[in-house]
Amino acid sequence: MKAVFIIFNQANTERVYYMLDRLNIRGYTFWEDVQGRGSTDGEPRQGTHTWPEMNSAVITVVNDEQVDELLDTVKKLDNRNKEIGVRAFVWNVEKTV
Repeated sequence: MKAVFIIFNQANTERVYYMLDRLNIRGYTFWEDVQGRGSTDGEPRQGTHTWPEMNSAVITVVNDEQVDELLDTVKKLDNRNKEIGVRAFVWNVEKTV
């Protein structure tokens, strides 16, 4: 199993929910108002007067076979509008309860 952590501009919230539904990914945890800045060329998202936009994040645990399709879909979403931005990171899940 893999944990997939997806960080995205809040403008993409509905698209991320749609993506998870379309891929039959039911379980996830969602965070609103996540602050940060992309590592290469992303603008800060800090909810301030200077940088008013904010990010959200979602983490889901999926079977290994689902990871590539999920990442491909995240990439397609990112390609729709590079300035809004979405990133995904994958970790191994050793055990669950």
